[in-house]
Amino acid sequence: MQDDIEINADAANAPTAHTKETMPSLEEMLKASELVAAEHHDAWLRAKAETENMRRRAADDVDKARKFAVEHFASELMAVKDSLEAALTVESPSVENMKDGVELTLKQLVAAFAKFNLNEINPLGEKFDPHQHQAIQMIESDQPANTVVTVLQKGYRLHERTLRPALVMVAKGTD
Repeated sequence: MQDDIEINADAANAPTAHTKETMPSLEEMLKASELVAAEHHDAWLRAKAETENMRRRAADDVDKARKFAVEHFASELMAVKDSLEAALTVESPSVENMKDGVELTLKQLVAAFAKFNLNEINPLGEKFDPHQHQAIQMIESDQPANTVVTVLQKGYRLHERTLRPALVMVAKGTD
């Protein structure tokens, strides 16, 4: 029996008349290559279209962000405007009532500024900094040279960026 198994194993490994290895023709290879190329071209077109769509969506998002960037800040300022308009509707306001109303309105404005990290630059007594201050005059003073002696107009900074430098007068110092 073992001989039969060995014979059958040898017969399985031997080439038969039915098994014939044929090389694909050049036409078949060309057709197969054209199909692969068409698949790759289609995939490339789809990737290109997806990239264009992503680019367009990103541009739309940036446009919307730019357009509505101040939306929250503007809604905070509406309360300040409402307070000012309410003050103007009072028939016969007293000076004291007007002063109180202006102070409350200023507090609303300062709170809105603080909420959005818009901070005052009030550099009185500080060393002059050309990134935050704009000196319009140098004056005689007992202060050390380049010290801010007078603030004519406060400056403002949004986060770390100076929006408007403070207008200041700076000490000349003693020579």
